Amino acid sequence: MAAIHPPVPPIAAARAGCAGPTPWHPLALLGILALWLATAGNLPFWKMFLALPEATGLPGLRLALTLGAAIFAVTLAALCLVVWPAWRRLAGIVLLVSAAVASHFMLAYGVVIDASMLHNAVATDPGEVRDLLSGSMVAALLLGVLLPGAWWWRQRARPVGAMRLARAQLGLAALALVAGALVAWSSFHDLAPLLRNHRALRHAINPWNTVNATGQLAARAFKGAGKPLEPVGTDARAAVAGDPDHAPLFVLVVGETARAANFGLGGYGRDTTPELARLREEGDLVYFDHVSACGTSTQVSVPCMFSGLPRDKADDAARRENLLDVLHHAGLAVLWLDNQSGCKGVCDRVDHAGTREAADPALCAGGECLDEVMIRGLPERLAALDPARRARGTVLVLHQMGSHGPAYHKRSPKESKRFLPECTSAALQDCDREQVVNTYDNSIAYTDRFLAATVQWLRAQDRPTALLYVSDHGESLGEKGLYLHGMPWAIAPEEQTHVPMLAWFSRGLQRERGLSVACVRDRAGRAWSHENLFDTMLGLAGVRTTAADPRRDILGGCGRQEDVAI
Repeated sequence: MAAIHPPVPPIAAARAGCAGPTPWHPLALLGILALWLATAGNLPFWKMFLALPEATGLPGLRLALTLGAAIFAVTLAALCLVVWPAWRRLAGIVLLVSAAVASHFMLAYGVVIDASMLHNAVATDPGEVRDLLSGSMVAALLLGVLLPGAWWWRQRARPVGAMRLARAQLGLAALALVAGALVAWSSFHDLAPLLRNHRALRHAINPWNTVNATGQLAARAFKGAGKPLEPVGTDARAAVAGDPDHAPLFVLVVGETARAANFGLGGYGRDTTPELARLREEGDLVYFDHVSACGTSTQVSVPCMFSGLPRDKADDAARRENLLDVLHHAGLAVLWLDNQSGCKGVCDRVDHAGTREAADPALCAGGECLDEVMIRGLPERLAALDPARRARGTVLVLHQMGSHGPAYHKRSPKESKRFLPECTSAALQDCDREQVVNTYDNSIAYTDRFLAATVQWLRAQDRPTALLYVSDHGESLGEKGLYLHGMPWAIAPEEQTHVPMLAWFSRGLQRERGLSVACVRDRAGRAWSHENLFDTMLGLAGVRTTAADPRRDILGGCGRQEDVAI
């Protein structure tokens, strides 16, 4: 006789029918997340790989399958080790955001993610964030975070005992690592030359490029944590004090994102520097043709160029005093004036000010100012410095907005735009390259105008004066699919490392120092770098210290050095 079951109440039946999909096993969810990250989350990596000659034919297919399997296995192993039920949902969203944002910038600008690039991202101010916003970024967040993230957040995991889940998850991690190692070993002869010859691939694997960069930044911070700043040049001495209003004045202009390839003085096909060219014809300005930056980002280059350290020691710059400290030790007045996102710690111990509070309707709009605002009101700013220090000389550092991208169109006033049409989008890859170059060249032409105006201001001073200009790094404008800057030094193109540099000397300074501009011009054809700035500025300012190396002074031997006892 068949068993008789009581009828199911209608409400209970409805609830049973609406119970939703069967919950996933926790390991299955981790496998799905790993598969997404290895494929859709790594579109820039796969795009970069497929463009290589090694990716063609059957060997290329085998190599692609090997790479995919290895990335999936390592990603799954890592997820099994660090993602547990209590924070599974949040960890998944964080990884989706990391992969989507990194993918957007890699696809849009051709950059790669390393410690330097991540440091730049952390230091980005609100104005720079606004410049980077674009429709493509919104689309990347929608397709890479919002849609998969909504699905991920709604999924339920099957209840599994804690010990049982721990054994299964750790076992799967070990199995995935072994499988990944076997896959990599089986194709080692193909993988090794691929990653050696195309090092950018290693920085393009999401999200482990970001994880690795974060670890490197944390290690650097830990290395210097709690340690006192290393003193530099405490024995520095300058010339005997004189009249504060007639003592020498030296202006150092730190350019932003100017590449030598588009500088008219360096032989560029367009005349982007007509006013500086006229100053050179007068005989007092010298352009340096072969100058290399010690980094491809402001975050690296600015501390490095002021540190006096070689490029391979640039990571130590934040843990020691710099050029401005040595000038201060020597008794000179020092002022850093910023029209950018800060001095990256270089000016922390000297007088410094910014232009954010400037209320000049002609030069400031939308929270940003054109660079000429820095020479407005300079007499008042300089007069406010310690007169005892001004009596020995003043060093004024002007940090430009320059050609900061991708919003190049904001870096020059409307009335002076000579190269049209311009690209007014942050998504540079969506503009014709001619428009991108036009917009960038207009920013260089404005730097020409700003530097010439600064020289004219210096000429009007009743004292010996000089100006030294050097850009912090260069810029890519679509060459080989690259835009902006920040590529790792080892693989950075010349457009990001070859920077313009020039010097102008007043006739009064030339007479006082016995400075031969012809001698400087002879030296200008040699190869120089940011590493020479420390010693060159000390020599120009007449500062003697055991911290200086006269052999690295670009102007060394071209004039008399002040007799200063140390």
